[in-house]
Amino acid sequence: MYRFRLSAMMFLEFFIWGAWLPLIFGYLPSLGFDAVEQAWIINAFALASFTAMFFSTQFADRNFAAERFLAVSQLIGGVAILGLFWVKEGWTTTLLDWQINLSFWAFFGLMLVHSLFYVPTISITNSIAFANVKDPQREFGPIRLWGTIGWIAASWPFVFILVDWQRVPPFQFDSTIDWLGAALGTGKTGAALRDATRYTFLASAIASFVLAAFSLALPHTPPRPVQAGAERFAWLEAMKLLRVPFILVLFLVTFFDAAVHSCYFFWTGRYLESVGIPGNWVMPVMSIGQIAEIGTMAFLGFCLRKLGWRTTMVIGILGHAVRFGVFAFWPEPAPAVIVNLLHGICYAFFFATVYIFVDEFFPKDARSSAQGLFNFLILGLGPFVGNFIWAMLGDVYKAGDVVDFQGLFLVPTGIALFAAVLLLAFFHPPERASDARMPHQIEEALAGDAWDDSAQAKAPAIPGEPSSEGIQERGDRFRE
Repeated sequence: MYRFRLSAMMFLEFFIWGAWLPLIFGYLPSLGFDAVEQAWIINAFALASFTAMFFSTQFADRNFAAERFLAVSQLIGGVAILGLFWVKEGWTTTLLDWQINLSFWAFFGLMLVHSLFYVPTISITNSIAFANVKDPQREFGPIRLWGTIGWIAASWPFVFILVDWQRVPPFQFDSTIDWLGAALGTGKTGAALRDATRYTFLASAIASFVLAAFSLALPHTPPRPVQAGAERFAWLEAMKLLRVPFILVLFLVTFFDAAVHSCYFFWTGRYLESVGIPGNWVMPVMSIGQIAEIGTMAFLGFCLRKLGWRTTMVIGILGHAVRFGVFAFWPEPAPAVIVNLLHGICYAFFFATVYIFVDEFFPKDARSSAQGLFNFLILGLGPFVGNFIWAMLGDVYKAGDVVDFQGLFLVPTGIALFAAVLLLAFFHPPERASDARMPHQIEEALAGDAWDDSAQAKAPAIPGEPSSEGIQERGDRFRE
C-alpha cells in the first residue's frame, strides 16, 4: 500500500547526499581552505554520525513521530546546505590582531548544521520503511534500492549543468546528434568548473525541501517507547564485545577499511579530471560504483555460501587495493572509468558482509549493539581519521599545483593490503552461527565477565561456510 511513497522517500533521501558529496572535495580548495580546514568541513558529517549513533537517533526514535521528525530535519538541513551556495572565498575579519577566516567558519558551520539534521534521517527513513511494510525481509530490499538509484540520479543533471556552453558550437537541427556529442564533451574547466560546482548544494537543497514536504504524506509512524530492560547507552554495552578476540580483529580491520574507503571520495574526482575525464562527467563516472553495488548485492549470498565469511571480506578489502593500484600505475581514462566497477565489490563484499555477519551470528539482544559498534567505524571514526590523513597527504604529494597521484594512492593501497593480511591471519570466528560457543562468548562479554581463553582454542582454526538459511534476505536488507 505504501511501497511507492516509501520508495520515493528513499530516492530523495539519498539524492540529497549524492548530489553534493562527489564534487565537494575538489571545490573546497577553490575557496582557499587549507588541508586541515578541508578535513574539518568533510568531517562535519562524521561528527554528526557520532551524535546520531550515541544520542540523536535514539532521542528522535523515542520522542517524535518519525515522518514529522523527517520533515523538520530536512527543512532545516535544506536551508543550511542552501547557504553553502553563497559562501565565497576571502571573507575575513580581525579580532585582537588575530585574522579569522569567516569563509571557513561559515562553510563549516552550515555543513555541520546540515549534517546534524540529515544524518539521523538515514536511520529514521529505515525505521519508517520497516514500520510500514508487512514483510521487512522481503520488501525492504527493493524499497532501499531506490536510495541507491537516487544517489545515481543525482549525478546526471550535472552532465548538462557543468557543460561549458560558451565553447559549444551553435545548434544545427540537421546534425543534432553531432551537436549533442560536442556539447556533452565540452565540460567546464578550471575556475569556471569550481564555481559551477556550488550548484550541487542548490540541487541538494531543492531535494531536501521536496522531501520535507513529501514527508507529510508518509504513513504515520509514532515514536517507539523504550522497551523494558533496554540499555540507554547501548554503545557502551557494545564496547564490551571487543573482549571477544575475533570481534576485536574485525573491529580493527573495519576501521582501516572505512578510512581507506573515504580516500576514494576524497581524491577520485580530482584524479579523474587529471587523466582527461571532462568535469561534467566526473559524477556519472563515480556513480558507476553505485550501479555495480546493485549487481554485486544480487549474488552476494551465493558468494558467502561458496567462499565463507573471511574470504569474502578479504576480497572486498583487496578491491580497494586493486582500484587504487590501477589509479596509481595506469593513469588513463579507460581504466580509470572501468575500475570504478570495483566499488560494488568493495562495498558489498566487506561492509554489507559485516552487517550480514552481525545479523547472522549475534543473538537478538546483542545484535543492535553490535550493529551500532560497526556503524560507529564505517560512518564515523574511520572516515573522520581518514579525511585528515588524505587531506594532508595532498600537501605531501603536491608539487606546485600538480598532485603526484601515484605516490598518494600507494598509501591507501598499502593500508588495504595490510588490513587484508590482518583479517586473513587473525579473523577466526566459530564455524557457523549455530555454534553453541558463540552466544556464550558474547553473553560473557556483555556481562563483563573475563573471557575464557579456552573457548577460543575450541573454535575451528578457519571459518566454515556461513549458514545458507536467510543470507539472501539479509543481503537485501543491507543493500546500499
